[in-house]
Amino acid sequence: MASPVQALAEHFAGFSEAPLQQKIGYLITLSALIAVLGGMWMWSKTPEYRVLFANLSDRDGGAVVAALSQMNVPFRVADVGGAIMVPAQQVHEVRMKLAAQDLPRGGASGGDGFRMLDNQKFGTSSFVEQVNYQRALETELARSIQTLANVQAARVHLALNRPSVFMRESSKHTASVVLQLSAGRSLDPEQVNAIVNLVSTSVADLPARNVTVVDQSGALLSSPGVQANGLDPAQLKYKREVEGDLVKRIEAIVTPIVGRGNVRAQVSAEIDFSRVERVDEKYDPNGQPENAAVRSSNVSESVQAGPGAAGGGVPGAASNQPPQPASAPLTAPAGSAPSAPVAQTPAAATPINREKNATTNYELNKNISHTIQQVGTLKRLSLAVVVNHRQVTDDEGTVSSKPLSDEEKKQITELVKRVVGFKDERDTLNLVNAPFARAAPEPIEETPLWKDPEILGSAKEIGRNLLIAGIALYLVLGVLRPMLKGFAAAPQRPQLIDAAEEQADRPERLSATYEANLQTAKQIARQDPKLVANVVRGWVANDG
Repeated sequence: MASPVQALAEHFAGFSEAPLQQKIGYLITLSALIAVLGGMWMWSKTPEYRVLFANLSDRDGGAVVAALSQMNVPFRVADVGGAIMVPAQQVHEVRMKLAAQDLPRGGASGGDGFRMLDNQKFGTSSFVEQVNYQRALETELARSIQTLANVQAARVHLALNRPSVFMRESSKHTASVVLQLSAGRSLDPEQVNAIVNLVSTSVADLPARNVTVVDQSGALLSSPGVQANGLDPAQLKYKREVEGDLVKRIEAIVTPIVGRGNVRAQVSAEIDFSRVERVDEKYDPNGQPENAAVRSSNVSESVQAGPGAAGGGVPGAASNQPPQPASAPLTAPAGSAPSAPVAQTPAAATPINREKNATTNYELNKNISHTIQQVGTLKRLSLAVVVNHRQVTDDEGTVSSKPLSDEEKKQITELVKRVVGFKDERDTLNLVNAPFARAAPEPIEETPLWKDPEILGSAKEIGRNLLIAGIALYLVLGVLRPMLKGFAAAPQRPQLIDAAEEQADRPERLSATYEANLQTAKQIARQDPKLVANVVRGWVANDG
């Protein structure tokens, strides 16, 4: 059996002795075969491209292309629509990386904003000027809103009322803002209020309450005002936060006792959001009267005499008494001389009025208290806690449920009261120990193999590779190999060595030459018996 090297040498030897036309056909076939195999190999290595983003503005498209170039991701731009395409296996990965860079921004970037007012035509009506101004203002506001980190796109609609000379017919402007938030992002209430104030202050005579903000899902982000129950969204949010925090506290303190998933709690909080201010003043005595501190004292006295009164006489009680009638004793005491009667003075007969007033002020204790009741005071708590039965495993490994003991329920109740700040005169608590109903797991529907995306992708890749291998094998075995065999089977005309000349030069190689000629003749006879038969027929004809 000939070695591959010898077989290849025989094929090339046959190719060198083939006619020119056959050589040209062979080279053309070989070139076509190589081109087909190379094209199929390149087709197998070329990835399938899918659309990454479509309908992008020039600014977003340029930003996305620049980011793809930095990430060394191959991309194509479709001729129709300008869609950006990347390899199919990198679509999701590239989208997440671009989302981390807030790309694409999207939105109303296509408008010119106030630049559209630079090219106003001569003779434009006031209505067209007003419309152009409104469009420019809407575009500029949308651009400003899009600068927020979580906003991917924004559109602003302004309803500007025309001024009227009649006060009753005048009305305020209104505005609506539609936001497209980035995937998985949301806006805080402060950010929503910032958007509302931005639009409100950018348009004259536009109150903040007339600005409405919604997202791409239709959810109202701006404050809708007071609800039917009298609470605004901020108060409702605070109420839910209080209730949620208490539920977390209850489950966190009870879970270590009964196990994870064996406790459920609900809390209803009644909160007083009224604002009350109260001022109290109290006055109290500062002690006993005899020990009280005197603040001030005032004493006044007045004396008033009757009509015709004249000053005279010796001051005293006698001069202030009315005059008495004159009298003389009938008998005089013995040894005494009679005396003359005493004459009454005019002053003794005049009446006098006297008045005295005294006022004393004592110090008092004064207490002034100014009380402002805190907004959001907790008025009442209603708690409901459900605890699952305890799971007990006997010696044989059988699992059964067992209710909690009274002592355990009492312990859990006390823990719940302590963790929520329970007050008996204010709050209520209901603790229930019952077995939880275990829902049967939903059967997971298995995806058939022919519907599994991964299997379909793998099968598609394997089928493509098998197709390429089959075509290549057919071209090699069906086209190239028979052609090479034809060249190898071409008759080789041996050049017989002149024995006489060889004998004259090298007598010792005569026998070797004979053997070589004999083997050559045998080989020719095996490969082309017709040629040997023709030669023998010619010999016989010449001898005849």
